[in-house]
Amino acid sequence: MVATEERPITFRTLDTLKDLQAGVRHLRRVCPAMRAIHDRAGDPPLRRYTADFSGLARIVVGQQLSIASANAIWSRVETLVRPMTAEALMAASPVALGKAGLSGGKIRTLLALADGVMARRINLAKLKRLPDDDVRLHLTTVSGIGPWTADIYVMFCLGRADGWASGDLALQVGAARALGLGERLTVTEAENAAQRWSPWRGVAARLIWADYAHLRAQPFAGTTSTSPLRPTASAAARPKAPSRLRKASQPRKDRT
Repeated sequence: MVATEERPITFRTLDTLKDLQAGVRHLRRVCPAMRAIHDRAGDPPLRRYTADFSGLARIVVGQQLSIASANAIWSRVETLVRPMTAEALMAASPVALGKAGLSGGKIRTLLALADGVMARRINLAKLKRLPDDDVRLHLTTVSGIGPWTADIYVMFCLGRADGWASGDLALQVGAARALGLGERLTVTEAENAAQRWSPWRGVAARLIWADYAHLRAQPFAGTTSTSPLRPTASAAARPKAPSRLRKASQPRKDRT
């Protein structure tokens, strides 16, 4: 019997604006709701971050913060920790990190992440070869990293074209409005609803985020900044007062 070489798993990724535009064209063709969103909000930004410790650390720093605050704190942390590696972060003074603007919880999360990387319990390099669900399972072993943070890593660090963050409030609200499914979807409903946009759910998410910001009359983060959208809350139940869009909040597992 002749042994055959196992082929590595490949994933469609959004590496260039051309990739993003291909997804937009597909969604416009197959989904009237996406076509309406694109007509209203225009092209979303690509937004990619490095698929390494620095990229994940930046997402953690941005949890529960406005874009402006996240950028300011990240800039101070980057100045303090050079280069932004697990080893350098572990060597940094927790007091100095706190003075840079990090909460105690975020410092603990970053130190837990750095320790995991240094002890080789967390292998960020191998995540490029793993399916999304396995990436999520791997990352959420770190205390303070929940589904939202893992999903954002999949979408913007690994650049997966079919990435999706079901626990994101803006996506729950935006998808519900776009599809005429009420005011806000639950996590499960958001996951199920997004299947119609596969294999371009990551592009659909970018369009919905852009539309959400457009409807709130606020700049979309990706148009002026490389900071991720701040984490948003999982929906255990629909909001009692859904008559207006509310600011996004962090899912519980990601709160640090």
